[in-house]
Amino acid sequence: MTVQLRPSAAACPGCIAAPAEPAREMPREAQIALSLPGIHCSGCIATVERVLNAQPGVTNARVNLTLKRAMVQAAPDTRAADLIPVLEQAGYEAHELDPGALSATTNDRAGRDLLMRLAVAGFASMNVMLLSVSVWSGAEDATRDMFHWISAAITLPAIAFSAQPFFLNAWSALRVRRLNMDVPIVLAILLALITSLWETSLSGEHAYFDAALTLTFFLLAGRYLDYRTRAVARSAAEELAALEVPRALRLEDGEEREIAVSDLRVGDLVRVRPGGRMPVDGEITQGRSELDRSLLTGETLPVYAEPGTIVSAGEVNLTGPLTIRASAVGQDTSLHRMADLVAIAESGRSRYTSLADSAAKLYAPGVHILSALSFLGWLLYSGDMRTALNIAAAVLIITCPCALGLAVPAVTTAASGRLFRKGMLIKHATALERLAEVDTVVFDKTGTLTAGTPELTNLGDHSRADLEIALALAEGSSHPLSRALARAAQEAGIKPAALSDLKEIPGFGTEALCRGRRVRLGRAAWVGAEQGDQTAAWLAVGDAEPLAFTFTDALRPGAEQAVAALQASGKRVLLISGDTTPAVRALATRLGISDWIAEALPQDKAARVQALTDEGRKVLMVGDGLNDTAALAAAHVSISPASALDAARVASDIVLLGHDLGPIADACETARKATKRIRENFQIATVYNVIAVPLAVAGLATPLIAALAMSTSSITVSLNALRLR
Repeated sequence: MTVQLRPSAAACPGCIAAPAEPAREMPREAQIALSLPGIHCSGCIATVERVLNAQPGVTNARVNLTLKRAMVQAAPDTRAADLIPVLEQAGYEAHELDPGALSATTNDRAGRDLLMRLAVAGFASMNVMLLSVSVWSGAEDATRDMFHWISAAITLPAIAFSAQPFFLNAWSALRVRRLNMDVPIVLAILLALITSLWETSLSGEHAYFDAALTLTFFLLAGRYLDYRTRAVARSAAEELAALEVPRALRLEDGEEREIAVSDLRVGDLVRVRPGGRMPVDGEITQGRSELDRSLLTGETLPVYAEPGTIVSAGEVNLTGPLTIRASAVGQDTSLHRMADLVAIAESGRSRYTSLADSAAKLYAPGVHILSALSFLGWLLYSGDMRTALNIAAAVLIITCPCALGLAVPAVTTAASGRLFRKGMLIKHATALERLAEVDTVVFDKTGTLTAGTPELTNLGDHSRADLEIALALAEGSSHPLSRALARAAQEAGIKPAALSDLKEIPGFGTEALCRGRRVRLGRAAWVGAEQGDQTAAWLAVGDAEPLAFTFTDALRPGAEQAVAALQASGKRVLLISGDTTPAVRALATRLGISDWIAEALPQDKAARVQALTDEGRKVLMVGDGLNDTAALAAAHVSISPASALDAARVASDIVLLGHDLGPIADACETARKATKRIRENFQIATVYNVIAVPLAVAGLATPLIAALAMSTSSITVSLNALRLR
């Protein structure tokens, strides 16, 4: 053996004799996960990836549009706090996620597993069918037996691998003494295999290897269609946990030290910088700022914060650094309590019985009883165990719910395709069935019926000189109202006035000097004005009377049409929001919604939805914020816009891909038609069984007839489903 040595530089004998220095372990790259609720197209993907990859320390950045998430590989000292401001400058809202909390939600193993089993069943069934054609064409004796044994050698391992989902589901049902659609499927497959092996060992004429494989292939195709109609099921509670801040700045002897949030304890002092998210529940001990609570409570306006103000995990600090004394950490924070609400609500929804399961309760016992009676009848009539077993197997194969297995996924796929073209993505397997039953619709306000961003309403009421000063002051602030004012003024062609000594006062506004006069833009009390019911920012120029710049939350496209269409169809429409009473009342009046609730906490929303459910109503919840997740999960069926945060989208059954709310009413009508088609498919499958079962019981059902009956019913069911398109 030749050993090839890697060439190395010459070294002195002393160096060679010295012990080698242990190899230094290279520091691992940082894995940063960012939620990007505002991305919506391939252009957004390209822009975000370009911006991230251009940052120092970033080695690779990839964006997932479906999950609205960016995964970044970077140098160990790179932090999400370094990347978020850069993305915001590029026009994209970003929030840090905990990669560890997302590890369980990123793998699509179930889809790949089903696809692999489908491929194996399809390949095996084609080969066995070719061998069966030779038998049907007249192969006899040793040739026929050889083809049957080759078919057995192909079928047994293929069935053992491909049919595992049916075996596992059937066993799960039988273990708790109930029946589902997989029980007759498994019994048919097993009896077909046992009968075929017995017939082959006795040199019989007929074997059902091809029918067993074809049956498995068709049913796996139905399962895969069903799987592809929705996004990978992920837990909303896990997404909520992932939105928590993974690191925090703890003050130790007056010095900031970055530690994991899990290491924080009650009583610790935590520093939260502007733009940062609160890692704990607590009380402000130092600093003044404004808090963005819109994701948690639905409030559109930032809330003034000062020493003594109580804060909750998940709130965003906007303008000034704050020091927080922790009163609740980890599992005890308000964000975790919200996650618990979602988990409880999700478990309640899982009790829904689908149409397929309802059919199985009636169908499975009937099939088993019919097959057993056929076996006993032929055994008593002929006294031949072999004949009786063959006929019992034929009855099970003929009546095996292949068409029933396709009835739901075929319709769901067709309906989902229609809704997808209208801008709606169906996530959950039974979402359409539940949507068809809806009689009550509950809307959130901020970010759902409205765009969630303020718009200036009285630009024309102010002089150009005042607008120039207001624009110059607004450009010096990151406050949402200041940004809206600056955007409106710039679009109107206003140029900023020349100011000096411009500074932002956290929690109050911005001030500067203009031609020797003190000018301010900010809160009413700060500039000497009286705050009314309207959302407003106030401008004070010297000693002049303060001027109000009023704002409204812009309606989403199609909001008025969606509410009107739902009410016209006889559905009750409610508005439940965490925003202030004046804002909610104004929107409800504008949209013609008589039932509304303002200043609702997350638990209040979930409780109201549950109360409606207890009254016997089928509730559709439409919302987008963290404060909506428990209500979304508690509702009979739920929808959230694509702009919603991950937690809300995951708690929902349907995602609205565009900005227009118009498709919601059409989705309810499509769901009603889809449910009608599903019931028609069950009727079609029943009619085929009524025709085919007498042939099987009479002993006339050969493997060829069984295969033809299965294929014909399956094709008919699929064609009926396509009528939805």
